[in-house]
Amino acid sequence: MSKNSAMKIWRDGQLVNWDDANIHILSHVVHYGSSVFEGVRAYETPSGGAIFRAREHMRRLQDSCKIYRMPFPYSVDDMVQAMVDTVAANDMKECYIRPLVIRTGQSIGVGASDIPIETFVIPWRAGPYLGHDSSATGVHVRVSSWRRPAPDTIPTLAKAGGNYLVSQLAKMEAKVDDYAEGIMLDAFGYVSEGSGMNLFAVRDGALYTPPLNAGILQGITRDSVLVMAKDLKIEVREQVLMREFLYTADELFFCGTAVEVTPICSVDRLNVGDGKPGPVSLQIQKQYLGIARGKILDKHNWLTPIPEPAVAGR
Repeated sequence: MSKNSAMKIWRDGQLVNWDDANIHILSHVVHYGSSVFEGVRAYETPSGGAIFRAREHMRRLQDSCKIYRMPFPYSVDDMVQAMVDTVAANDMKECYIRPLVIRTGQSIGVGASDIPIETFVIPWRAGPYLGHDSSATGVHVRVSSWRRPAPDTIPTLAKAGGNYLVSQLAKMEAKVDDYAEGIMLDAFGYVSEGSGMNLFAVRDGALYTPPLNAGILQGITRDSVLVMAKDLKIEVREQVLMREFLYTADELFFCGTAVEVTPICSVDRLNVGDGKPGPVSLQIQKQYLGIARGKILDKHNWLTPIPEPAVAGR
């Protein structure tokens, strides 16, 4: 039994029991991967639970629906409230949140014009994504043999379920070879991102990160790092990066909702810097978690408070 199974899931405006949030085996999403989703975190702060960058995540969910021509009846405000209600109803102060929009119905054809759309918000008790000590000690990664899609194949700006099939292959390949993650190159052989996280490099005190046209997802945490770097007066360069730049960087780190800010210690068995988390990576990590947990002033209004006591539903 799932450790989450006693919780409630938001389903198109209603909070339902965990075991009742089901779909039919003939749902379009099961056969064709027709889903879009978000990964969001709520953190416990001194004043209670708060969702990190809720509005930005829900705007991207809307964008993903539009790209994949999925009619979406909810506004950004509706979906922010749905997340707040879900976390509050489950009496949680800290959790991972999975808003999900899927094509369901009962159909066997690939066409999707008349397929019903359903929306869920799922709470999840989640620990560190890449292992218990990963954020403190860093992780070891490899360059994957699998590449991100070319720009005229799959729209990488959409956070869609089907887009992650190649990510599954990259992740499994890395684990088989005893790495925590894989770094994927784009269709032209330049550095792109991890299986489900963006990537930053540090060289001579400056931050480098691949541009959007390198087949990456336009990450909310990535944007947070760009904003925090500006606040901290760290130079940032968004530019094409060659594979060998990974080997010569002083520091590397992943960022994303699940992975948060996790340093990378080696790539393809070559140490990054001295093989330990570097000062810039740790500075960014401290700033990110400090804001998310309410220990550093939230001057960009990134936190959406969860009310107490928990609400019963909408």
